[in-house]
Amino acid sequence: MMGGHGAPRHLFESETSKPKNPLTTLARFVGYFKPYWFALFLVTALMIVNTYVQVVTPDLIGQVVDCYLMPAATNQMQGASAPTKTNCWYTTVAPNRPLDETLAGLGGIVLWLTGLYLIGAIMSGLMFYAMTWSGQHVLRTIRVQVFAHLHRLSLGFYAEHEAGNLMSRITNDMDTLQQTISFALVQVIGGALLLVWIAFNMLSKSVPYALIAMAVVPLMAWATNWFSSQARKAFRTARAEIGNVNADLQESIAGVREVQAFSRESANIAQFRQSSSAYRDANIRAVSFTAALAPTLEALGYLAIAITVVVGGIALLRGSDLFGTTITLGLIITFLGYVQRFNQPIQQISVLWSNIQSAVAGGERIFELLDTQPDVTDKPDAPEMPAIRGKVELAHVSAEYKKDERVLCDVSLVAEPGQTIAIVGPTGAGKTTIINLIPRFYDVVAGAIQIDGVDVRAVTRASLRRQIGIVLQDTFLFSDTVMNNIRYGRLDATDEQVIAAAKLVHADDFIQRLPQGYQTLLGERGAGVSQGQRQLISIARAALANPRILILDEATSSVDTRTERLIQQALEQLLAGRTSFIIAHRLSTIRNADQVIVIKDGAVVERGKHDDLLARGGVYHALYMSQFRREEKA
Repeated sequence: MMGGHGAPRHLFESETSKPKNPLTTLARFVGYFKPYWFALFLVTALMIVNTYVQVVTPDLIGQVVDCYLMPAATNQMQGASAPTKTNCWYTTVAPNRPLDETLAGLGGIVLWLTGLYLIGAIMSGLMFYAMTWSGQHVLRTIRVQVFAHLHRLSLGFYAEHEAGNLMSRITNDMDTLQQTISFALVQVIGGALLLVWIAFNMLSKSVPYALIAMAVVPLMAWATNWFSSQARKAFRTARAEIGNVNADLQESIAGVREVQAFSRESANIAQFRQSSSAYRDANIRAVSFTAALAPTLEALGYLAIAITVVVGGIALLRGSDLFGTTITLGLIITFLGYVQRFNQPIQQISVLWSNIQSAVAGGERIFELLDTQPDVTDKPDAPEMPAIRGKVELAHVSAEYKKDERVLCDVSLVAEPGQTIAIVGPTGAGKTTIINLIPRFYDVVAGAIQIDGVDVRAVTRASLRRQIGIVLQDTFLFSDTVMNNIRYGRLDATDEQVIAAAKLVHADDFIQRLPQGYQTLLGERGAGVSQGQRQLISIARAALANPRILILDEATSSVDTRTERLIQQALEQLLAGRTSFIIAHRLSTIRNADQVIVIKDGAVVERGKHDDLLARGGVYHALYMSQFRREEKA
């Protein structure tokens, strides 16, 4: 069981210092594409065709030289001889070929090249569309999966993690994945395929010359690995820092009234400036590594071109073989085209690798959230809770927020069906913890809680909570109509049933005075109505649910005395026949309770009726003298 209100400043701090295996993250991500295998198959086929177009064009250009231009030049040069060995597969070498046949052959190659370029452009467009289509479906699946998982996590998780940081995982981290799927991933995979294909073609034409042309590849691989590993660490830090920026933003907007009331604007701005600076510095560091990689690879690419030209040129001028391989002008031109195309995807991958690294860091954060297990879970094959009659028993219950730090110790109490149990005690005594254990928002660490003799841990949480109504001190209303906010207690309720519940708790009068009555649209967290009116709507929501057990956590703390009297009259009807647990700081609620439980330092120190407890002169008497006596006199 988790708890506390001091959320750590850096969420999942370890993620910035211990990057995980990126291949594991990518493999898990690719697994989401299984339902869209046909789209991936299409992308793969299109990628192969597109790569073939890029590989074959340098070869055709080289054949223009060896198969047409050089033989034609031989006819014009006295004493010149045609190459003894060429790589012509498009046509045969014919030194005495007529000019019109030569021009026709050149025209045919030009048409080939034009057609191949058009096919490549069409293939690229179809490939990116297919990848984007499947990628958007995958992103929706992951986004919904994360959203659903957040609803399954225990309350203790939210007590330790900031809402803004969690929202960052669904928004910013998902955006990085979207950018990668839409463009970077296809380019990187296609570039890798092009590298392999070009290397194979080069080796098939001349192994020694190919090895010389690719001499700088190990240096490129080392530079890519080193720079990208440093960038990935920096991007992980950046992903965590943007979460802190969102957390500061969310808290400041949600608490803007408190910020202005206590003149905290300057302090909040300074804190936001600090978190934004940390995000800026992390991004600059990440971009520095990725920016340095591109010119490094570009310089190595120029070095590879220079080596290809120098070695090939020397061999061609000397007319000698290179390790037994004849070097022709066409082969040199072909290899230059290969080297340029070989360096291009490496440089492109280096540029896009920053997106990949950022996406991997975001994916790790998303999967880490998905891998977080709820503290409170249902047992396998747990049955549903039978219809509750209302007997609640806490037997030697202990609970803790942190390991070995008990907030409840050996608490026992019994509530018979229909009884009202008032729980009182000083702040931090453990009152709210008790009522959180009954609907199983948290689990006990010792003892048991039974309802009608059934351990709450033995049944499904959903079936248990459907029969328990809760009204909290800090009410939450959704950005929706008043009607739908009350209907949240029972989604299948009719408008008439909603209105009847509002009348029961005397909320109908003020609702009818709203601009659109029950169809009035409320702002965020119920903006547009007073705090007392929000509580009335929340109580009407609980009344509509018609629960067998009702929990009120200081539910009337923010209403005036007149409204409280009206609510008390409604509660008498609402509580009739129902077991209820009430945390209240008002004497009127406690006086009508069947049993008053006094909690101090996590233990039950007194129990009984109001008058009996007063007569004892103990802890309850002290509470009464310091808190309730003024209310009674008033």
